[in-house]
Amino acid sequence: MIPVTTLKGKKVALFGLGGSGFATARALVAGGAEVTAWDDNPDSVATAAAGGIAVADLRTIDWNGLSVFVLSPGVPLTHPKPHWTVDLAHAAGVEIIGDVELFVRERRAHAPDCPFIAITGTNGKSTTTALIAHILQSSGRDTQLGGNIGTAILTLDPPKAGRYYVVECSSYQIDLAPTLNPSAGILLNLTPDHLDRHGTMQHYADIKERLVAGSGVAVVGVDDSHSSLIADRIERAGGKVTRISRRHVLADGLYAEGSRIMQASVGATSEIADLDGIQTLRGGHNAQNAAAAIAACLAVGVSPDEIRAGLKSFPGLKHRMQPVGRRGRVVFVNDSKATNADAAAPALSSYENIYWIAGGLPKEGGITTLAPLFPRIAKAYLIGEAAPAFAATLGEQVPYEISGTLERAVAHAAADADRDEHESAAVMLSPACASFDQYKNFEVRGDAFVSHVAAIEGVTMLIGSATGGI
Repeated sequence: MIPVTTLKGKKVALFGLGGSGFATARALVAGGAEVTAWDDNPDSVATAAAGGIAVADLRTIDWNGLSVFVLSPGVPLTHPKPHWTVDLAHAAGVEIIGDVELFVRERRAHAPDCPFIAITGTNGKSTTTALIAHILQSSGRDTQLGGNIGTAILTLDPPKAGRYYVVECSSYQIDLAPTLNPSAGILLNLTPDHLDRHGTMQHYADIKERLVAGSGVAVVGVDDSHSSLIADRIERAGGKVTRISRRHVLADGLYAEGSRIMQASVGATSEIADLDGIQTLRGGHNAQNAAAAIAACLAVGVSPDEIRAGLKSFPGLKHRMQPVGRRGRVVFVNDSKATNADAAAPALSSYENIYWIAGGLPKEGGITTLAPLFPRIAKAYLIGEAAPAFAATLGEQVPYEISGTLERAVAHAAADADRDEHESAAVMLSPACASFDQYKNFEVRGDAFVSHVAAIEGVTMLIGSATGGI
């Protein structure tokens, strides 16, 4: 735990007592803050009270004299409308921050020079975060991994010299971290997402920009117009920028040339790594992820040899293009983390002859943007609320069935793939949808897929460690 000592003796209100919120409340109390916490869920309030956290309905407290209001990132700050606690904080003139900002302040107070890498982007940030942490850990460095990737940031070990932090940041967390200042900040890409919470694409991009604008080194993917303009703005303002690209040759920066990651600087170009044969980093999207990870690791003093060794031993990210089983020529791939069409595209573009399991709670735009990849799909198995809409999009281009449930989809896809006469085939869960119509989250959905695959006769399971690697 990281005790929040910077608010010792201060009065703090907190709303949101889920996993990260409860961890934040405990860290505040451990650091000596006077905390009053609340949640709309009575069970969460009861759990916090039983854990020694002072609780009270924030409608009833005196907001005068509060130093800060700590808001869970899952609670609306601006759109579609501010949460009622946000209105109360604004009325009282109380600053609104989140757990990442509390971490930033603790680092600044106790170990301002300890390396801190922060990662954001619409797609690819979890893989990039996990890859960076693996490179650092495999090189023997004291590494702390957390944030939006699943470990609450304030549950990590406290900042100290020589300790490295690798933190995935969602747009919600960045919006609540006004002084975010990583040693190296990564912005991978920007495509429309979470616009229900940010209102417009421009506002969403502006929030993401804050992470790299405050970085010692800004690592920015320049394959989309929003991110490219952000890189230009930071550079014009005097910031240090490393551009990365999976699509373009760069005069200065890191870019992909097939499986090779090239480094260009002052007119000279050299290969810094080759991803050929690294199954957990296959596909053009992973070339971008690897380029970003390499740039960030170089920025915090990791040697090229250490980076190359870490790339080769990367076990992969659970639920993201994760080969989980094999039966003969058929590989079973868990890509449950693909919760929108853009996120599903990398997996679909990395395999051929795909028996595709898709569907769930649909997002705006559906799967229309995936049409260029439809020729790779042998058959689709549609589940959840999105099934009828996805069927309409597939039309006569792709054979499909409406399976309804994941269990039925896995069984039918496995049987069809087994009859396939091609050299290889992939049964792939890459839903292009949120999970909430049938599952609590994408992790539960992915675990269910793995369980259904394991139940198929003759399948050899490929996952063996808690890391979810292969």
